Amino acid sequence: MIVVVLGVAGAGKSTVGRALAEGLGAVFLDGDDLHPAANIAKMTAGRSLDDTDRAPWLRTLSDRIRQSSRSGRRLVVACSALKRAYRDELRRAAPGVWCLYLALDRDTARARVSRRTGHFMPLRLVDSQFEILEPLESDEPGATVDATAGPEVTVARARRAVADFGRGPAR
Repeated sequence: MIVVVLGVAGAGKSTVGRALAEGLGAVFLDGDDLHPAANIAKMTAGRSLDDTDRAPWLRTLSDRIRQSSRSGRRLVVACSALKRAYRDELRRAAPGVWCLYLALDRDTARARVSRRTGHFMPLRLVDSQFEILEPLESDEPGATVDATAGPEVTVARARRAVADFGRGPAR
């Protein structure tokens, strides 16, 4: 089982991803940790990443997904994966990649990011994430969870969605 937890900044990807990984006995991978230094510097400076910037990051994520699949290890990956093309690339890395989209409105995302400390993603980039966001489509393996509630509620919703996935075909 490989679950990609995706959404805009402030959606709770890392919090939900860690909780899911713990509950599944899976390895947790935070996609933010795999960004090249140039990407982090660009975002820290308040400049949005483009597809060219994201390409090496997506390749690294895909490699990790492929390695996990080959070894038979469960994996939960937290990463933005905001565009369908990004998710398609991650799904090509291994069979059975399932996406959990944490849906969040712009105001809630902005409020959460404004309260964060110690993260390279500045508030001014939240709007750019919503501009490129392509929510999960009906033909994509995965589920959408409302992430506007607090972390405990969102984690519970995410666990139910993953449990439903484990019981049968999603979507």
